[in-house]
Amino acid sequence: MTSDAKELLETKNGGRFGKQLRKEFLFEEGFTNLNHGSFGTYPRAIRDVFRSFQDAHEARPDDFIRYQYPKFNDEARQALSKYLNVPTSELVFVQNATTGVNTVLRSLTFAPNEYILYSATIYGACEKTVAYITETTPAKAAKIEYTFPVEDDWLVSAFKSKIEEIEKSGGKVKVALFDTVVSMPGVRLPFERITEVCREKGVLSLIDGAHGIGHVSLDLKALDADFFVSNCHKYVSSLFLTFSFFPPVSNANPRERWLHVPRGCAIFHVPLRNQPLIRSTLPTSHGFIPRPAPPFTATKNPLPPSNAPKSDFEVNFEFIGTIDASSYLCVPAALKWRESIGGEEAIMSYCQTLAKHGSKRMAEILGTKVLDNSTETLTRCCLANVALPLDVKRMYEIGRNAGLEEAAIGVAMRDWMSRTWIDDYKTFMQSMFYDGRWWIRMSGQVYLEMADYEWAAKIIKEVCERAEKGEWAVKGKARL
Repeated sequence: MTSDAKELLETKNGGRFGKQLRKEFLFEEGFTNLNHGSFGTYPRAIRDVFRSFQDAHEARPDDFIRYQYPKFNDEARQALSKYLNVPTSELVFVQNATTGVNTVLRSLTFAPNEYILYSATIYGACEKTVAYITETTPAKAAKIEYTFPVEDDWLVSAFKSKIEEIEKSGGKVKVALFDTVVSMPGVRLPFERITEVCREKGVLSLIDGAHGIGHVSLDLKALDADFFVSNCHKYVSSLFLTFSFFPPVSNANPRERWLHVPRGCAIFHVPLRNQPLIRSTLPTSHGFIPRPAPPFTATKNPLPPSNAPKSDFEVNFEFIGTIDASSYLCVPAALKWRESIGGEEAIMSYCQTLAKHGSKRMAEILGTKVLDNSTETLTRCCLANVALPLDVKRMYEIGRNAGLEEAAIGVAMRDWMSRTWIDDYKTFMQSMFYDGRWWIRMSGQVYLEMADYEWAAKIIKEVCERAEKGEWAVKGKARL
């Protein structure tokens, strides 16, 4: 560890971070939350604000939903407009990043031989969305194949080359879908440079920033993507396995919070130039304006008009069916709380440094490695992936000898580890099988410190020793 990193972690960068901050969260006594990356959590102070908005909904339902909620919604959008450096008129809320991606892809009109371009490490639900669009429209899909670690220069070049390859074959890439930080494995992409390639090539850029706001530095004005969605609560997939010995397991959809806002809150940025492309919300609601054609006629929105002038785009997303949107309204309180513990720069610096150097320390203890490239750009985020000291062929042999079918081995290992962390160690760590070996994805977070990473390495060694003894496979069945 460098002296600068050591000093930052020891002094906590001037912020109120580490073990002492845990008391402000809602964790059960004795539980160590090492997997912020799947479900996350928020502090007690935000819980109180969240519940106060829910109480206000119930105290005077029509008054709050029709007249008070739009004002609080505007305040939350205004707070994020300053945070992200874009006009409030370009920001609206949706429930999660997957909703935002669906909203864009279902809004675009595709002509024959127009493509959706995406990368090999796309979030599972988003790849299924691309598949659905290709089933229901003339759109075609193209994937950039690779296995991490790769260098940023290679990945940027691969996007550019794929676009040119499709153009040479007579096609056209209409939109490219890519991440800020990949879910599994948890690594940072050079999303700024890929956005530049899209702009240069006349391709719409759709950024899945599920791991974005509160995780990496964002200036959406400078980035100038065509569409950007980022979870303020932030979930990432918690069940993701891709491997050679073991067949793939389908993705689950949970994601995690980096901005410490309750679940079900994502900010959706659409520059003014592209707002005419997003005609409908998902689902379509009262703000939609049909094109005049029989049998449709202009119908008045039954909700009260806004006190302030708003565009059709803003009005469209202000009310999308009857949902509990209290989480949207917690954004100003979350930003204020984050300022009270050190501020955005200090938080991101601490969490990223902890993830990077904590994972390296774990790898030292385990005698393995951290997933990174030669320029160490993949770990410039709050996630890091540490290889487990497990012999995959040996695990396969144990499973076979126990009578497990080949397709069940990966699931049995995953499920056994998941229950073991919780039942025996009062924690949870996200495991995955990637590029021929098992990994643990660690999340740097304000309530953790280096000692937690060292403790995690110790229990990983214990669990791996138990796995090598075949504890996870008993009499032909997974021990769950």
